[in-house]
Amino acid sequence: MRKPLFILILLFSFTTLFAQEKLSISGKVVDDTGLALPGVSVLEKGTTNGTVTDIDGNYTLQVSTGAKVIFSFIGFLPQEFAVTQSTVINLEMKEDVIGLEEVVVVGYGELKVKDLTSSITTIKSDELVKTPAGQAMQALQGKVAGVQIVSAGAPGGEPTVRIRGVGSFPGSSNSSPLYVVDGIYFDNIDFLNPSDIETLSVLKDASASAIYGVRAANGVVLITTKQGSLNSKSTVTYEGYFGVQVPQNVMKMANAEQFVNYVNQTGDPADISFVANAMQRYGRSRINPNVPDVNTDWYAEIMKSHAIQQNHSLTVFGGNNKTSYSMGINYFEQEGLLETENSYQRMNIRSKIDHQANDWLKVGTNFSLSNGIRYIGNDAAWFSAYHAVPILPVYDDQNYESLLEMGQSNASHYSSAQLLGYRGSQNPFLSLAYNNNRQDIRKVLSGIYAQIDLIPGKLSFKSNYNVSMMFLKARNVGLPYYITNSSSVSLSSISSSRTTDVNQFLDNTLTYNESLGKHNFSVMAGTSYRDEWHDYLGGSAQDIPLNENSWYIGQSQSESSKQVDDAAERIYGLSFFGRASYNYDNRYIAYFTLRREGTSKYQEKWGTFPAFGLGWVVSEEDFFQDVRFINYLKLRGGWGKLGNDRITRQDGANTTNPVYIAIGDAQLNGAVTTSTFGYLGWETVTGTNIGFNAELFNNRLSIESDFYIRDTENAAIPVSLKLQSGSVLRNVGTIRNSGFEMALTWNGEISKDLKYTIGGNFATMKNEVRDLYGQSYINGGSAEFRQRSQVGEPLLSFYGYEVEGVYQNQAEIDADPIAVANNLVPGDLKFKNQNNDEVLDDKDKVFLGSYIPTFTYGGFVGLSYKNFDFSMNIMGQGGNKILNRKRGEIIWTNDTNIDADLATGLWNGEGTSNKYPSASGLRRGWNQNFSDFLVEDGSFFRIQNVQVAYNIKGAELFGQGMPDARVYFTAERPLTIFKYNGFNPEVPNGIDRQFYPVPAVYTVGLNLKF
Repeated sequence: MRKPLFILILLFSFTTLFAQEKLSISGKVVDDTGLALPGVSVLEKGTTNGTVTDIDGNYTLQVSTGAKVIFSFIGFLPQEFAVTQSTVINLEMKEDVIGLEEVVVVGYGELKVKDLTSSITTIKSDELVKTPAGQAMQALQGKVAGVQIVSAGAPGGEPTVRIRGVGSFPGSSNSSPLYVVDGIYFDNIDFLNPSDIETLSVLKDASASAIYGVRAANGVVLITTKQGSLNSKSTVTYEGYFGVQVPQNVMKMANAEQFVNYVNQTGDPADISFVANAMQRYGRSRINPNVPDVNTDWYAEIMKSHAIQQNHSLTVFGGNNKTSYSMGINYFEQEGLLETENSYQRMNIRSKIDHQANDWLKVGTNFSLSNGIRYIGNDAAWFSAYHAVPILPVYDDQNYESLLEMGQSNASHYSSAQLLGYRGSQNPFLSLAYNNNRQDIRKVLSGIYAQIDLIPGKLSFKSNYNVSMMFLKARNVGLPYYITNSSSVSLSSISSSRTTDVNQFLDNTLTYNESLGKHNFSVMAGTSYRDEWHDYLGGSAQDIPLNENSWYIGQSQSESSKQVDDAAERIYGLSFFGRASYNYDNRYIAYFTLRREGTSKYQEKWGTFPAFGLGWVVSEEDFFQDVRFINYLKLRGGWGKLGNDRITRQDGANTTNPVYIAIGDAQLNGAVTTSTFGYLGWETVTGTNIGFNAELFNNRLSIESDFYIRDTENAAIPVSLKLQSGSVLRNVGTIRNSGFEMALTWNGEISKDLKYTIGGNFATMKNEVRDLYGQSYINGGSAEFRQRSQVGEPLLSFYGYEVEGVYQNQAEIDADPIAVANNLVPGDLKFKNQNNDEVLDDKDKVFLGSYIPTFTYGGFVGLSYKNFDFSMNIMGQGGNKILNRKRGEIIWTNDTNIDADLATGLWNGEGTSNKYPSASGLRRGWNQNFSDFLVEDGSFFRIQNVQVAYNIKGAELFGQGMPDARVYFTAERPLTIFKYNGFNPEVPNGIDRQFYPVPAVYTVGLNLKF
């Protein structure tokens, strides 16, 4: 027995010793110039056994027999070797110029990054999905220099997107870019699941966008959705998160005590009596008997403490030697913050198939269906909550019981400020509880293509047919209620509409590629046909049944109230375009495009839009080889012309008015005809861009910088009519945007396990009116809140008086002729007399700033340690102004509440405030003159996104067949720092009458890959 046991022990020991046999490798690592590379990671694959090269590039490592060893270093291509015996491995590492060989999507084709001469920024899927949002463009906020994203807080709301500023006169057009998703044109991509996006490229300058003709004036966003790959096994992925939205920066309103103090300071007998009525009706506070026993925080009442948001995507992709496929399903849900039916749900399904039919024919198809339901909360509630007095409760049971006793139909248990004597109801719940606004949104995207290789590897023809359809069913119901005679709605009402958009596109392109030694050519020619059809049918009625199943116009009991309206439009377009690119020895690059655009929309049917770009890779020149710290340097420039067809076809009207005059004793009848009608056409944008790309310090530092000038010519602007009031749009203006952009990224490695990335971007933007067709200025806004466009100034800048302070005492009043002439008193605002003529008039009004930011910035940091990774993004903007109109509306509603900052900051005696007027001054016309008292700084800084994740290799931990997993926590917008007196400084047009607040979002997510 002992002998067999001894033999077994001996065999086991021998096997163990054999398994533990180590081999020694050593050597030196240098770059392609022969210089030693210190800090190169030398790692035994699949283990933590490794080392790094010393200052002379030398290394020594013990590895197992048969092991694979990986050499890696930032900025160089990794290399792998199998080790079968102790040996010396000397290695020359090759530079990996980061991203330069990467292919990016451009108009009707692809180019390598190194061949670009335009300003194009590409964001990949893994960066987009870090942002928990239903809208893909929201994920770009702060990540692309020169792109301003203004958040939308409402469920399903679209963010405002501006690429290099505002180029059209607001109101005559919009500033949104053209979206091209897998070759199909869209005005928005609210239907698209961010998880389905493979890459998103922003074409910022005219030389890149001009190939899209009259639709590309505001920039182009090119999107490719995920697809499978040939010769790959089927892969199933799940991506999902669950989170909560939390209101942030909630504005404080005056509480009951602050409000009563404010009312007493005004000295207004009516308002003081309303407070007394509240104390009589609701009792007195036990803490302060001079205040009603009601202290309503209306924002807290109408806004939830949190709202749910979740997203789940399941995707299958793969392929064999001829066919690749990708298909998936997605569900997204976002509840709203309003205490009403307020939410957005969307279900998406999609598929994408590419098939190599034979050696010369490739075909493919893609399909996407989006089905969304959106309940829109009435934004009037936010405005009402700002102005509603805190001495009013949400409900008034006393009034409700009285109404029930009287048998009043539609009696409401909500309160109304009219019960206290106020003019308006003020209760924001009246706009929430008795309104139901629903949208059913269905969108279909479908396409098919065929690509024929006429000369393999050189000449190919591609035909692509795409169709997109949108079906929108909208219904808005108002329900009856009764509180008082004035706070009531007697009849229910409904408005309903059906909108259908069907757009078809047929694109054909012929592409030829050739390389002759160091000369590389690519030529593309194509045609594009589009058919865009819009149809609308809407109606309204009153007195419908209160049962939701009967909310239809046909159920109305009032035949006379039924109304109907319809409209339709169809636009055809035909374009011919071409592109030629040339590359000599990877040093000299030339790029040229031309598009001949035809459209049925305008009287002028055809336009020609050329563009070109030049590039010089300086680092490839012989004289640059000794500049070792610069690995890559490319200078580039471009020019292009394109159009904007977001302008309406015409403006104005033909009008005939009867007139009657008496000549002698006879009356003569006649007519006066005026015509303000005029045809419009597309605006023309001419853009120039100069920039450079550089990689420095062994490709650790990447720099991209651009300077641009973008002129909108033939801009549609209002032109004052002669001999009559009013204006009409004409293509006669010129608007310029110019600026500087820079983006930097640094990649570093502290050890083989700890790596980091840090970077940022910065952009300036100057918006300037250049020509107004001889007009001195164009007024905008309203007379009470004036905006003005003038040559040399930004579009629609705020225009009014500049406040120097507050008159503190009577001596100061007596010493100022303007104050004496206007019967001012201490506590009134002191406006600056710009021309020192002792008279305050329109000559003293100045430009107070613009809603367009003069600079934007963003930054990021990323860390990875073994299976952990961390990322953080920041962003911000400055130089813009916000009109705090909700404060200014006291002009018309001076018996309402005010915000706490104003209530506690009002002037109340000498030295108490030099910023805010007195309580009574708020209500005097002098202080209600438009001034920078209402124009505030819109600058802000934000921690945009923080994510912590742990990556799990399923096969390593749990065995073969187990999925890889990624578990993460994300905080979106956890901190925003700003001075503006509002929920959020992101106001799309700079005028704040109370927008839907943008919440912080905290999510926990899980990704699985089978």
